[in-house]
Amino acid sequence: MKSSYRQRSIGNRKLSPETLMTSYGYDPFLSEGSVKPPVFLTSTFAFRSAEDGKEFFNYVSGRKAPPNAEDAGLVYSRFNHPNLQIVEERLAVLEGGEGALMFASGMAAITAAILAFARPGDTILHSQPLYGGTETLFVGTLAPFGLKAVGFTDGLSAGAVEAAVAKTAGGKVPIIYIETPANPTCGLVDFDLMVKAADEIEKRQGSRPLIVVDNTMLGPIFQAPLQHGADIVVYSLTKYVGGHSDLVAGGVIGRAKDLAAIKKIRSAFGMQLDPHSSWMLGRSLETLHLRMERASTSASKIARWLKDHPKVAEVHHPELIARGNYQTVYRKFCKAGGSTFAFTFKEAGEAGAFRFLNDLHLFTLAVSLGGTESLISHPASTTHSGVAKEIRDSVGVTDGLVRISVGLENPDDLIADLAEAMEKV
Repeated sequence: MKSSYRQRSIGNRKLSPETLMTSYGYDPFLSEGSVKPPVFLTSTFAFRSAEDGKEFFNYVSGRKAPPNAEDAGLVYSRFNHPNLQIVEERLAVLEGGEGALMFASGMAAITAAILAFARPGDTILHSQPLYGGTETLFVGTLAPFGLKAVGFTDGLSAGAVEAAVAKTAGGKVPIIYIETPANPTCGLVDFDLMVKAADEIEKRQGSRPLIVVDNTMLGPIFQAPLQHGADIVVYSLTKYVGGHSDLVAGGVIGRAKDLAAIKKIRSAFGMQLDPHSSWMLGRSLETLHLRMERASTSASKIARWLKDHPKVAEVHHPELIARGNYQTVYRKFCKAGGSTFAFTFKEAGEAGAFRFLNDLHLFTLAVSLGGTESLISHPASTTHSGVAKEIRDSVGVTDGLVRISVGLENPDDLIADLAEAMEKV
């Protein structure tokens, strides 16, 4: 049997991503014929010769480019290892990027992407709301190092984006950072407006800012930012890609030249993902399409039930949000609404929301999202509690908002659980 582990087509037919997730990037005959990749639990790798050791260090440090991917060489697991490389190749296929990098967490991936291109005195233009950890990174952690942040709350309004761009005048903007759909409100950002903003900033400063997109909520199945002007995509791979609530990981996908700068940060800071977690991600990629499609269908049914409930003021699900040109942008850039969304009670604040959450049976009261089990949380007191209340309120993360991540249970059972708990509100 011939080796075909990097084959992307058969004859004139281009193979689908879900097909490639079962085998791409792994040659069984390099691992004693094992159909599934072993977990390579080693810290270091042997060189066949001293000359190989010298060349491999030149490759891993970026001093030289390997002749091809097979000849890049393995050095030390802080830099690279087989489980990492297999999954990185598959992520690049899914997202349509030239390459991918994996990290020990989503926040490690985001931080490395920022530090690779931003310098003291620079300004990051970003959408709001952001995941609470990202917001804290921008306004708390990085601020003492001289990095500034300017946010815009309406990524569908040309006027709002232009006003935010104007506020960045006087300093360099290396990055436009957006999260779309936003966690937890499912607010969208128009990719076309971001490209126009990058054009405007480039005219002003002479260099083009990179458009960095957190694609955790819909990617890589329901949204493809690299096809719409984005330069870099970042992920919490913990969520849908991992999909089983049993690992923590992050990812960055994009062009090879941009990834080279980010990879240097990863190696220097030791942000590498370990072999076992990498292996688990490879396992999860095989069922990613099935899990996301099933969960998205269930979430749509549950969101529509909530929309008609008399105690619910608003359901923040991409299929149901009707503000301005939201639906136009949604249909242009997204294939489905995903399975994580939020809803806001008409009258209940934190106390009422807590009563509701405490009375649920099937939903697990926990943060995170994208697992096989359904999760529910109160963002204002948990994931976004580190964000100033005035910012939370301005972007809609109020005390009466609850976030749902729908899993693989029967949706009618989940609706029955929600209905019973609603009686306590």
